[in-house]
Amino acid sequence: MSTLKEILTRRPVAATIRLTVPAGAARPAPPVGPALGQYRLNLMAFCKDFNARTQKYKPDTPMAVTITAFKDSTFEFTVRSPSVTWYLKKAAGIDSGSGRPGHASAGTISLKHVYEIAKIKQGDPWCGYMPLESICKSVMGTAKSMGIEVVKDLE
Repeated sequence: MSTLKEILTRRPVAATIRLTVPAGAARPAPPVGPALGQYRLNLMAFCKDFNARTQKYKPDTPMAVTITAFKDSTFEFTVRSPSVTWYLKKAAGIDSGSGRPGHASAGTISLKHVYEIAKIKQGDPWCGYMPLESICKSVMGTAKSMGIEVVKDLE
């Protein structure tokens, strides 16, 4: 339950913007510029903050960003780690999943890869409360739906 002070000091939200931006490569050009410009947000401030937060990732890693734009032209944003599908494609060494998952295999990964991906995703605020075993099962389900086989050990 919110306190009265929190309710009175809330800023009105103009929009919630969701983007996928390469790590360390935010520029005021499309897709970032038009998305933020229509809400009169400071593009350079966002680009500098985003690039500073994502400098630990390899360049061109797709990062999911949720930007909350307020009516007074200020913003807040959260950066999530790359998607599970991106990690699975990198681990399997493929460009895309199978066109017929369950029938044609696109690649294989080991349980060690699944465990490492789950450990990375556990650091996300949305998965922090989930046990590692549940995240591993979710990663394995995503791999299955992409046509990637999960084996005990790669030979």
